[in-house]
Amino acid sequence: MTPRAEYPRPHFDRSHTWSSLNGDWDFRADADEDWDRTITVPFAWETPASGIEAHWLPVAWYRRRVAVPAGWAGQRIVLHFGAVHHEATVWVNGTEVARHVGGYTPFEADITDALRDGEQEIVVRVSSPADKREIAHGKQRSVPRDDFDGVCFTPSSGIWQSVWLEARPATYLASLKLRPAEGLDGIAVEARVEGPSPATLRLTLRGHGTTVDVTVSDGAARTVVAVTEPRLWSPEDPHLYHVDAELVSDDGTDRVTGYTGLRRIEVSGEDLYLNGRRLFVRGVLDQGYWPRTGITAPDDAALRHDIELAAAAGYNLVRKHLKLEDPRFVHHADTLGMLVWAEPAATGRFSAESVAAFEAQIAPMAERDGNSPAIVIWGLYNEEWGLDWDIPGDPAKQEAVARAYDLLKALDPSRPAVDNSGWAHVKTDLLDWHYYDESAASWGKTIAALLDGEQDDFPVPLGPDYVVRKKLTGTPAQPLRGLPNLNSEYGTGFTSVERAWQLRWQTQEMRRHDRLAGYVYTELYDIEHESAGLLDFERRAKDLAGVDPAHVNATTTLVLDVVPVAPGRDLLSDTGRVTVPVRISHHGTESVSGHLHTAWSPVYGPAPSRPGTAGAAAEAKPFLLGAPAEVHAELPDGWTSGRLHIALVSDGAVLARSAVDVDTHTAPVIGDDPQARP
Repeated sequence: MTPRAEYPRPHFDRSHTWSSLNGDWDFRADADEDWDRTITVPFAWETPASGIEAHWLPVAWYRRRVAVPAGWAGQRIVLHFGAVHHEATVWVNGTEVARHVGGYTPFEADITDALRDGEQEIVVRVSSPADKREIAHGKQRSVPRDDFDGVCFTPSSGIWQSVWLEARPATYLASLKLRPAEGLDGIAVEARVEGPSPATLRLTLRGHGTTVDVTVSDGAARTVVAVTEPRLWSPEDPHLYHVDAELVSDDGTDRVTGYTGLRRIEVSGEDLYLNGRRLFVRGVLDQGYWPRTGITAPDDAALRHDIELAAAAGYNLVRKHLKLEDPRFVHHADTLGMLVWAEPAATGRFSAESVAAFEAQIAPMAERDGNSPAIVIWGLYNEEWGLDWDIPGDPAKQEAVARAYDLLKALDPSRPAVDNSGWAHVKTDLLDWHYYDESAASWGKTIAALLDGEQDDFPVPLGPDYVVRKKLTGTPAQPLRGLPNLNSEYGTGFTSVERAWQLRWQTQEMRRHDRLAGYVYTELYDIEHESAGLLDFERRAKDLAGVDPAHVNATTTLVLDVVPVAPGRDLLSDTGRVTVPVRISHHGTESVSGHLHTAWSPVYGPAPSRPGTAGAAAEAKPFLLGAPAEVHAELPDGWTSGRLHIALVSDGAVLARSAVDVDTHTAPVIGDDPQARP
């Protein structure tokens, strides 16, 4: 069975004339003389799935013999690589046909002139240096180490995305750029044509009976295909429009299908809007690693499954972190309605070479994935990685960040871009920050101070006893006000119980502030030694002590006016009686109202199937935190502790849930934060 047998490039679909080359290839290390091993493509040579499991191998060779389908006679034959880490040289029948540098970007080679009668031999030499600091490598570990080595993982070297052949005429479609028209009533098409012959282009809006003939001039064709009764793409209705492009020339006919969705993402003051409706980002970090296959998904279903897991946990956005992911992931996000924050792989040191390597990813990223309606945010640098953690102190690094932003925005002005996620900003559309804190008390205070404008920096622990304060901006030219604020990395705790506790309380504190445009939780699943996930590395559920992330991340949530003490004992009460002020945070389109119901379970118990006893009325308008409504409750007789479940119920339906653990043992215990006691 061919691994990853699905068509690799759904945004530029020429699948009527392709042949997968995934599967078994001959393999040898550079020092070997014989081709005595077999590797399974497209899995990196470090991975068990590859059949090789070679670590810190700097150079290796691939070889495969293939037959070109007889039906492709008279056409140009093109060899495609989705991604190869890091530097590849390709020969066909002894003729060099391609050289490519960059481990995350696609490349192709017209191999027609190198073909011979009968079987063809493809040989690929791949260099993947152990010292990755000046190349784009994202979260792959480097030797010597990066400054951020503690959050890096096993490298993934060699061919790690699909390899395939396609046939096309000598005059062909090189790209098909599809964007929503200004009024969201059509699709703006920009096609690039290459080849020796004049050509005409016919565009058909599939299923709508709309056909447009476009003149090709100087290798380009531009038009707008009108859409009657347009249906907008959104997470609730991820409707896609497919455009069939037919290019006719004396060399033959080339056919390609692309697709996009009609949607608009825009920044207006401190808010994000999707199709004219305010958008609150409820995001989760996804680094794109799998246990036996490294940075390659084991199969197409795994890419889709991760999106479904994020949606089940209440998230509406996935931040694909420091990695140009397989295009199939973006495709599944498009079809499932999951918003995506996409970004390139990071480098590890600041130099002219590393800056050039980073920037080389920007144009391929925008071209390959730009048709996607799901991608609503482009990211660039992250936490000054590849910038020696020193943007404020070095004008050259500030210039590099600003140039990356300008390069991206020149290619795609339709989406907001983040220049340097989390730390000192130089030129950005979103003011995001990464804030981690173990203390519930200081977490709430710092979030409030950042959003109220009382402080423009925050603490960042860079070591066990080394904490620095990171400023939101790295240059006076970058405004501190008037842009959407996002906490785009947070989450802490050494056990799954602690992490669930922090998830609940830290997220509710952000929902307290109407000015916040969203958040991104770190992270969806564990990776190797990093146990920060809501799921383990195998995507199995963890013990979250009764906390359901779907309740935490719901469109409507409850915000409790409580500063919790510690997991299992949020509120201390020597009598067992508590009063909890409860507010509603609601990010829907209409106001909500209902009554607050209460029920008890043991500490760490899940929400009961029935909401319990009705109490005070509560309400909220969209994106405005509701006024407090008090809940009064008392531990059942004989209980010294318990979990008080609070639910907002309207017309018999539960709209929101939260909980607070009550303990009558008021003396502090190990793990308490004395400053956090109410």
